[in-house]
Amino acid sequence: MIDVYRAPLTADAVKAKAKALGADLVGIADGAAMNAHPPDPDDPRRPNDLSDYDADRVIVLAKRLNLGTTRLVRWDERHKYYNDELTLTALEEAALELVLWLEDQGYPALIVPPTHVDPWRYQGDPSVHQQPLLSMDHAAVEAGLGTLGLNLQLLTPEFGPRVMLIAVLCSLEVEPDRRREQALCLGPSCGRCLSTCPGDAVRHWGRDWPACDVHRSPHGFKQLTDFLAGVIDTTEPDEQKRMLRSEDSFYLWQSILRGAGVVTGCRRCQDVCPVGADYRQLEDALDAIPEDTAQKRSSLAAMAAREAGGERPPGLTAQARWVGRYALGQDKGSHSR
Repeated sequence: MIDVYRAPLTADAVKAKAKALGADLVGIADGAAMNAHPPDPDDPRRPNDLSDYDADRVIVLAKRLNLGTTRLVRWDERHKYYNDELTLTALEEAALELVLWLEDQGYPALIVPPTHVDPWRYQGDPSVHQQPLLSMDHAAVEAGLGTLGLNLQLLTPEFGPRVMLIAVLCSLEVEPDRRREQALCLGPSCGRCLSTCPGDAVRHWGRDWPACDVHRSPHGFKQLTDFLAGVIDTTEPDEQKRMLRSEDSFYLWQSILRGAGVVTGCRRCQDVCPVGADYRQLEDALDAIPEDTAQKRSSLAAMAAREAGGERPPGLTAQARWVGRYALGQDKGSHSR
């Protein structure tokens, strides 16, 4: 882009515009740093894989999830799915308006949606976890918005993990933000994300993504293909009609219509996390965790014991850049509840 067409911009001006358009948090990451430090070196997904020209900066926008739906305890509450889908829609609109504004200033830009996966990577098995083109959680850490938690979700000081994220790529000559140095997560000494998870997907600084997908996208592509396969395999016409008119079919139709239950779903781990200033408005409804079991408490105790003994789990080592400075074997208590 020829400089004469570019208006002078600062990082503060870009952030102010993004917030005026509806973002609650905004950070700017260095694209070169993200290129040099992909979350999974064996499967790097970097800004320069998406654009050779317009990826010097990664602007990460966050919009908070509304507290009223967060206080609904059931993980499969469809009203929550719809509210979250509306939040995502508002976030996408804010990102689009930011892109158009940046281009009016002379800076071509493009959106990286949090739900966008590469269709060329699909190999015919709908149960295989499909990763997005960029990890929004890792990008948000690079943009200074927070740090990763025990299950590798983003935690922010303002809203904990109760945010949705989207990224805008643009080659702005502005100062990027710095990563937070101190970890926000207390690890297994808290472990509320593990205690509440209906899919038992939380690992020791990791996540079983296929197990998580069953709940975080409960009416997604796998559920659709399984249902249609069942209809095809049923040879009795009356049974086929019953299946097509069933509640399962109705949910799938609704989810295709709006994306609720496909791009949104279970977020119990986000709901119950005590990190974030907003948790004070949630704790009376969410402090009790009905999904907790003796087995989950035992798993957390074993994790905490290993850390207290000085063992650094592989997941923590691999994600240290994004978890932040974390003291093994730390006790509960630093988060205001």
